[in-house]
Amino acid sequence: MIDFYGMGSPNVLKVAILLEELGLEYRSHRVGVLNGENYEADFLKLNPIAKVPVIIDHDGAGPDQPIFESGAILIYLAETYHSPLLPSSGSQRWETLQWLMFQMSLVGPMLGQVNHFQLQPSEENSYAARRYRDQAARALKIIDDRLTVSPFLGGENYSIADIAVHPWMGYITRHQLDENDYPKLIEWRTLLDQRPAFKRGAAAIAEMDAMAPANTGLPTDQEMDKFFARRSPGPKVDLLNYLGKGPMFTTEADKHAKD
Repeated sequence: MIDFYGMGSPNVLKVAILLEELGLEYRSHRVGVLNGENYEADFLKLNPIAKVPVIIDHDGAGPDQPIFESGAILIYLAETYHSPLLPSSGSQRWETLQWLMFQMSLVGPMLGQVNHFQLQPSEENSYAARRYRDQAARALKIIDDRLTVSPFLGGENYSIADIAVHPWMGYITRHQLDENDYPKLIEWRTLLDQRPAFKRGAAAIAEMDAMAPANTGLPTDQEMDKFFARRSPGPKVDLLNYLGKGPMFTTEADKHAKD
């Protein structure tokens, strides 16, 4: 049994997808990161970085070895359960790991920063916001170029590299970028959207979000400052403005890309 801690975000969704691909039994635990639950003492014992996702694999690493950081979790699960989604040796192993690290170092940070500035109306058209949107577009072009010469990011076969990148690809329209600029990426995303394990993983994340207490309200300014790890108050965050600018989601993947 695996205990799985998270909330609705691309990094949590990719772990859910792999858990479903591997057919592993797990229990979901929602962590309300917008309301500061990730800074509570019990959670910090699991992850001192105060981030989701985290897993505890009682049949593998054991209850005294929580695994955090989504890329590390994907590697751990694939290797522990001997999955071909991470080849054990050879060139496809290194191709897979390279593209996994690309997601961790460029795709997630750049697209996440676009979200950060879109949440703050006074900053949405600032130089910083435009810079991160440009970097997001660069990352998407790299993915599209890769998929022009390879059916999957890691090579000939679907892998944890695809699982890592896929959940982030629901933000393209939300980030004011044009899906028509990335035809191979969109073709690949559509294919991955249809995988049964993806659909089950997305449903699991929706169920995890539904665990929020009924009286959970929008985070306060102080909670948002804590969420962003700001040492002093920053520009006002307007979640209602963010959510009110039209449909956030254009694919099945988008419905669970909230972080």
